[in-house]
Amino acid sequence: MGFLSGIFKSRDAPKDRTAGSAYGFLMGGSASGKYVNERSAMQMTAVYSCVRILAESVAGLPLHLYKYTGAGSEKAQGHPLYRLLHDEPNPEMTSFVFRETLMTHLLLWGNAYAQVIRNGKGEVIALYPLMPDRMAVDRDDKGRLYYEYRTSTDEARTMKGSTVRLSPYEVLHIPGLGFDGLVGYSPIAMAKNAIGLAIATEEYGSKFFANGATPSGILEYPGTVKDPEKVRESWNAGFAGSGNAQKVAVLEEGMKYTPISISPEQAQFLETRKFQIDEIARIFRVPPHMIGDLDRSTFSNIENMSLEFVKYTLNPWIVRWEQSIARTLLSPEEKRQYFAKFNVDGLLRGDYASRMQGYSIGVQNGFLSPNDVRQLENMDLIPDEDGGNNYMVNGNMIKISDVGRQWEGNGGGGENLLSETDRPEDWALGSPKRG
Repeated sequence: MGFLSGIFKSRDAPKDRTAGSAYGFLMGGSASGKYVNERSAMQMTAVYSCVRILAESVAGLPLHLYKYTGAGSEKAQGHPLYRLLHDEPNPEMTSFVFRETLMTHLLLWGNAYAQVIRNGKGEVIALYPLMPDRMAVDRDDKGRLYYEYRTSTDEARTMKGSTVRLSPYEVLHIPGLGFDGLVGYSPIAMAKNAIGLAIATEEYGSKFFANGATPSGILEYPGTVKDPEKVRESWNAGFAGSGNAQKVAVLEEGMKYTPISISPEQAQFLETRKFQIDEIARIFRVPPHMIGDLDRSTFSNIENMSLEFVKYTLNPWIVRWEQSIARTLLSPEEKRQYFAKFNVDGLLRGDYASRMQGYSIGVQNGFLSPNDVRQLENMDLIPDEDGGNNYMVNGNMIKISDVGRQWEGNGGGGENLLSETDRPEDWALGSPKRG
């Protein structure tokens, strides 16, 4: 077993690094020849739009800390963490800006980090974003996780030294999709070839209008050209560039122009650019209509597409946030009493007519009160004495077990539910009272 013990290791004694720290998807050159990293990718309008939509959507959702109660849950506004999550995580930024920044990191680098500042009692008093490209996640010689961060001059002055080692207790880490569950991989790195092609087609279009305005091709001269460079420069000065497009060329001494360039339409240039927009939207799972591509959008399906965006695109990111917050920022005792939750009800609401119809069904069937509806619509509440908190049902609805009881006595030997003049036999065919 001596030889085999060196090969097989138990899960609680891993190597001194994480599996995800050995990145298999690297930034850099793509198959199109264009260099792709997080910053160059953000110069693509489709990438910028997808990142902005997701980051602003998560940042704009209300984030509350709740406490379990016997009847359900309620907002834990008295807990110190409530203000940090809902209002401002540190004195320098709002909750919206903080979550927008971390969500941008998560979408571009696949990981989001924030330094957790605690007081002497262990309570969280501040959260500061950390740049993912300067963070490394490793294990010490005992297999325990630690975070190593390279600081810079533009960091918040909460750390000193060029490299700082932080424990998991001091870092809020939200990982994206990865192979080991500890470190996420960058979507930009994994899709660098698709993004590189989009960059190449955009650059081609820019150069076409900057340098390749028609005419573009070969100048043929029947004799010998003594100074071809001078002729080329003279031609470019008169006809190259978008500012000289559609000018009429005058050729002398038997010179002939032969175009050789392929038009963008023939090369399906526009179709390629449009396909790359869909490709980038597919990477981030963003509906194309949200980044300006309305080719497949209609009045009948765009609302359903928006609801699918909340359920299948936003919800997985929201769950990552909620569970990471609970895992790092709540103590083991607090995890049994508190939980963080984003409120997505506003995004899931339908149009006005559909909402009113749903509210009407809820009020008539007793699981919504008028004030419940008014709260959902951000309206002033009706006072309790006016019935704002009453739960009502239609009077013509009875339990299945009570069907037919109007034809019987009340079961206790007392007066029947029907009067003497309303007995069933009086309504039988041929009865004198039936007439």
